[in-house]
Amino acid sequence: MPPRRVITGRSQEPRKRFAEELRLLRTERGESLRKLGEVLGWDWSLFGKMESGQTLGSPEVVQALDQHYGTPGLLLALWELAVGDPTQFKEQYRRYMLLEAEAVSLWHYGVSVLPGLLQTEGYAREVLALGGARGKELDQQVEARTGRRQLLEGDDAPPFRALLAEAVLRTPLRDEREWREQLGYLLEVSDRSNITVQVLPQGSGLYGLVSTAVMFLRLLDGRTVAYTENAHRGELVEENGSVERLQRAYDAMRDVALNPVESRKFVLRMLEEVPCERSI
Repeated sequence: MPPRRVITGRSQEPRKRFAEELRLLRTERGESLRKLGEVLGWDWSLFGKMESGQTLGSPEVVQALDQHYGTPGLLLALWELAVGDPTQFKEQYRRYMLLEAEAVSLWHYGVSVLPGLLQTEGYAREVLALGGARGKELDQQVEARTGRRQLLEGDDAPPFRALLAEAVLRTPLRDEREWREQLGYLLEVSDRSNITVQVLPQGSGLYGLVSTAVMFLRLLDGRTVAYTENAHRGELVEENGSVERLQRAYDAMRDVALNPVESRKFVLRMLEEVPCERSI
């Protein structure tokens, strides 16, 4: 089969295509970045970063651009494709990202850090920086990770259960303000009907996933796959027997975890223990 013709000649990569369309629409109007910022009420440097691919911006900004350029829904659709583009993740995670986007329900166990789907920008930045990411690479990884949170938003969002070892909530960020924001966000999302948060107390003793974080994805075809991860590597597990063993260990831990109401109270206590910002 001959290769498909590229009609526009512009990039077929969602993130690059979004940036190209933004730049093209502005230049066709003959507007400067400063003028665009003045008209829409955002700092003009934000639009420069969006056009260079450094950031995707927020849906509110993109909707304002759609209205400004008279392209109702076009830019927002391109933005959604860019946010969900698996190529922005490292190669070993891409197949998992595709499955995650298709999952009808998700269960997670966090042994040392919060799941990416529940991380604030500040939390994601500190965790990803520990892996060696810096500068523009770090910015893009943070944006890609926090962009995944939209998977759990909306009326048709899949149910998600997060089982957190107590150590996750007793390991703060270096920045107390960012840590307060993260705990507050955790409380906020745990109040959604599709999200359940449970804490596994330290006194529960040893358990089957003592050193392994895991995410279970229930897929449309009825299969369940698992993604296990430690500090050095991750692995997608699809063999039924292996997934079943992981799931039994997860169920045993959930049985001794705090219930959702008690878990919310636990998170609230952690939040109350974080020092408030000192007034100047």
